[in-house]
Amino acid sequence: MEKNLEFPDLLGLIDERSTAFRAAVAAAPSLDAQVPTCPEWTLFDLAKHLGGGDRFWAAIVGAGPADGPPAEAVAARAALEAPREREALLAWLAASTQLLLGALREAGPDAGCWAWWSALQTPRTSGGVARHRVQESAVHAYDAQLAGGAPQPLPAELALDGIEEFLFTCVASPSAWPHEPATFDFHATEGRSWRLTVDGDGARSARLPAPAAADGAGSDPAGVSVHGTAGELVLYLYDRVPAGSLRVDGDAGLLDLLRAWEPEE
Repeated sequence: MEKNLEFPDLLGLIDERSTAFRAAVAAAPSLDAQVPTCPEWTLFDLAKHLGGGDRFWAAIVGAGPADGPPAEAVAARAALEAPREREALLAWLAASTQLLLGALREAGPDAGCWAWWSALQTPRTSGGVARHRVQESAVHAYDAQLAGGAPQPLPAELALDGIEEFLFTCVASPSAWPHEPATFDFHATEGRSWRLTVDGDGARSARLPAPAAADGAGSDPAGVSVHGTAGELVLYLYDRVPAGSLRVDGDAGLLDLLRAWEPEE
């Protein structure tokens, strides 16, 4: 079974995707361009969100174990201002990324910190933060590219890790599923698959054995299966592309139930 990306790889990918984000901002015709995948935001709003997020998580990682985010980090995020001149904004974004990377490097992968997610499948550590920030940076780089009219596919290695990261971080929960128990399979054409199980004990995911990666053979049928490239699956999970743009087998209505579910923890 393939291993997760190592901590240095995650830091490199944060840097790479943040660079791709800045390149999209630099090339866009206007910072006032609307972001189709974040319809209430302009490109400037998106840049402020990503840079502010880097600074927020840098403070969280630097604070160490806690029951909540540092009060000063919350206040700083609420009062955040970003430069509106393009070159100054690009410099601010680069500095924001370096603050995050510096905090992560200093902490190392196993240092504890506050995080909003359940610790069920993703640890509340700087390593867990790094893995999630890779995907935040990647998806928002796609958003920025789309706003500029030139979206690029997500890198395959990053996206393969992103499917699992989303299922382990954004979906895993000990909260009871309020419907009949169900299973969801996600099959990447690159040859890796995952199963999400939801029931009265909550939601948890696991990789499926290699024979199931191609078409689901060798495992019990899921209630619904979604097939696509790893990048397409990540964009679907982050609600950037509709389910109809991928191959869906089984009860597609389960996907609507999953999208609407808001577990308590």
